[in-house]
Amino acid sequence: MIATRWYWLGLIGCSALLAVAYFYFQKQLGLPPCPLCMFQRACLVGVGFFCLVGVIFQPKKLGSKILAFGATVFSLLGLAIAGRQVWLQHLPKDQVPECGPDLEFMLESFPLSETIQTVLSGSGECAEVLWRFIGLSMPEWMVIIFTVMLCISLRLLFKKERNYFSGALGR
Repeated sequence: MIATRWYWLGLIGCSALLAVAYFYFQKQLGLPPCPLCMFQRACLVGVGFFCLVGVIFQPKKLGSKILAFGATVFSLLGLAIAGRQVWLQHLPKDQVPECGPDLEFMLESFPLSETIQTVLSGSGECAEVLWRFIGLSMPEWMVIIFTVMLCISLRLLFKKERNYFSGALGR
């Protein structure tokens, strides 16, 4: 089934991105992830989870649509969060919000809804550009990656299933 190939690609892609983020950026380069980066990682885990379920169970029609919908939701969330971070990075210095408490402190001290709202509003640390590749910052690359994931998951979601045998067997 063609969808299974996309699930494999998504699973391998999400796993590779998470491994690079942790082992290279965080451990090797010493770049701590900001709260928005952590939420983007969570979205990668979400997309990867739906791909893993697709690889394991290889669902047909309805199951495949449900998995594609889940991957679409997490791709959209990741795209929105990465887009928010790109917006913060392009603000003039005097308009960048001040740095807030770290994510671990907020999760321990505040209700979850308040923590999510605070993180998504962004802070000064989320506006810093600490790394670039081919002129693009990490969140700009994530916008591209989540856009590709969104396009693939939407294609799987709206792809019409062909039933090659219904016409021939009915006669």
